[in-house]
Amino acid sequence: MRITLRVIAGPHTGRVFTFDEHETFLIGRSESAHFCLPEDRFFSRHHCLLEIAPPQIFLRDLGSTNGTYVNGLKVDAVHLKSGDRIQGGETVLEVELSVEAQPVQQVGAVDFHSTIPSVITVECLNCGIHAEAAASSPDSKLSYLCESCRGKLREHPQPIPNYQMIRILGQGGMGSVMLARSSADGRVVAVKTLLPEVAVSEQSLKRFMREIEVAASLRHPHIVSYIEHGTHNGIVYLVTEYVGGMDASKLAKTRGGMLHFNEVVSIIEQTLSALHFAHGLGFVHRDIKEQNILVDGTYPSYVSKLTDFGLAKSFKQTGMSGVTMVGDVAGTIAYMPPEQVRDFKEVRPPSDIYAVGMTAYSLLTGAHPLNISPKAGISETVKAIFEKPLIPLRSRIEEVPPQVASVIEKSLSKNVEERWASAGEMREALLRSVGQG
Repeated sequence: MRITLRVIAGPHTGRVFTFDEHETFLIGRSESAHFCLPEDRFFSRHHCLLEIAPPQIFLRDLGSTNGTYVNGLKVDAVHLKSGDRIQGGETVLEVELSVEAQPVQQVGAVDFHSTIPSVITVECLNCGIHAEAAASSPDSKLSYLCESCRGKLREHPQPIPNYQMIRILGQGGMGSVMLARSSADGRVVAVKTLLPEVAVSEQSLKRFMREIEVAASLRHPHIVSYIEHGTHNGIVYLVTEYVGGMDASKLAKTRGGMLHFNEVVSIIEQTLSALHFAHGLGFVHRDIKEQNILVDGTYPSYVSKLTDFGLAKSFKQTGMSGVTMVGDVAGTIAYMPPEQVRDFKEVRPPSDIYAVGMTAYSLLTGAHPLNISPKAGISETVKAIFEKPLIPLRSRIEEVPPQVASVIEKSLSKNVEERWASAGEMREALLRSVGQG
């Protein structure tokens, strides 16, 4: 399916923006905005943000001075539908939802036109309750889990064939992680079950599985290895090696929320080693944070491994996440650099380097580098990412050596060109900062 935004009033009348997969779209006077309106003083620099995951589209005002209007009403956050009109000042955009162009035979030519999506009835795979969903055609087959069942399955995941479930290791936005044992060889593994947030087509599920197969080819001592993946009762599952210990976030919590700089250097340099390897093969993680770094052993013999490589990207780009900025779950984007918020699809290695810096800073200080409150909403978080300055690391923790702080702070520049050129270069600098280079 496709979402089109048409400018139908204002100085940019006639401009058209088209989306057929998960993207974000920023409107404002800033040069970083996708739809930049420098001449319209009604707009704030970062005025509003649209998250688009066809057939869904969600608008969030970013605390703009003059507000964002939909169909004449001022809104803070709203799901949009086909025909809705977004207005700010003289500028008006109209939303159109359509199915991808279909060929129509005419005399002497083949014409292409878009059609209105079909609304079909879908049935929850778990409880059988019915709901309506937009689809490309009336005979589309969609996999669907209702909100109630998604919640229950996060709390009590279904068993996966050929694995004996031992206990739940963790729960997150996409699903649950369980400790399990292979019935075939007795190997202890981790099983992650993924719960689509919206009704998804068979094609989307197949595309997701293909993308996971590509990510599964990564083999590195500091990257959690994939073992197998599949679907069971409409739920996607991934089986990976099991890493003992705990994630870096939990490790920090056992120490009152902060780790000694030597421990952080040990964890982060291994993470950077993994990234340098993956970036060299064309992979970008896109979701680096303390929870995605698993740490086993005791210092100074930590072994850290990066998990969920490419998973967030695949989950979003194949449409399984729907829109993610609906609730005030700002923590999901708090570590993203400006360019990733602006354009999720075109994320490159410098975005991972920024997120590593965010992670290192948080592990050292127990605080966010941009002074974002843990209770901040998405609007406040996005504005901070674009506009707030970095709080110097040593103003929070004086014990951190200046050389270590400098390496981390360089990775956190809002300007891509001012960050480290590669994960390998940052790793070497970090090791030198503690006399190990």
